Amino acid sequence: MDFPTTCPSCGRENRAEYADSSVHDLNCAHCGARYCVLVRKQKFEVLFDLGTRALMDGYAREAVASFAAALERFFEFYVRSYALERASDTAADFGEATAALAGTWRHVASQSERQLGMFALAYLLREGREPDFLTSTALGADFRNRVIHRGELPARADVEAYAAQVFALIDRLLTELGDGAKQAELAQEQAFALHIAALPDGVTAVFEEHPGMFRARRFGLLAPMSKPGKTEAQPPAKSGMNSARAYQQAQQQALFQRALAERGELLKRFKGG
Repeated sequence: MDFPTTCPSCGRENRAEYADSSVHDLNCAHCGARYCVLVRKQKFEVLFDLGTRALMDGYAREAVASFAAALERFFEFYVRSYALERASDTAADFGEATAALAGTWRHVASQSERQLGMFALAYLLREGREPDFLTSTALGADFRNRVIHRGELPARADVEAYAAQVFALIDRLLTELGDGAKQAELAQEQAFALHIAALPDGVTAVFEEHPGMFRARRFGLLAPMSKPGKTEAQPPAKSGMNSARAYQQAQQQALFQRALAERGELLKRFKGG
């Protein structure tokens, strides 16, 4: 998947493929100038937005894979945020802390179950309570496995429901992280600075922040949804479904649709250039 960039020398558009590092060293196809585009966006954001764009384009199965990957990479982001947040509380050297974190993560980098365990412990230590949302139902694990591992072709409505689940969970945890997320973002800025320092003379560095679903919360009009009060009426149960769960699903869908309404068109235009 690519995205548009503007050459800082001639002002004409080039297309670039998303890089895993968010660092893109480019040569303008029109004037030949070299420049570097650094995208201030975490991997889980990029993956979720790719899923959103796939869903809008009618690629439901591909969207599920991107949403599932986005959730896994968010758990990694949470662990990194917590570890660096703790290091900052002890006035530890930031470079040493990021190096120690990278070395530790290598032990679990290819084992998703161990990564989930690290996230569960990080959440317990930071919030002081059990991560009760790590159930198969809450994570939509059965639906994800049917689509990704068994080749099921999902209906768009089911994919939207799964996307809403993932979006609501990440949104909740981002809200709980608060300023703690800035530590992981600072680590990205540090990596950018190291790359810029190694660029040859005459190469222009360009920082960009692309439109995205989670940007709707941070920079858009999307405000946190209010939680129901103890006396607030909830919809009756349907077809045996627990009314509390039905209400939660309705909240998730509403939150996702509000973000999609604000950022969906931006993503669509961004993809088209």
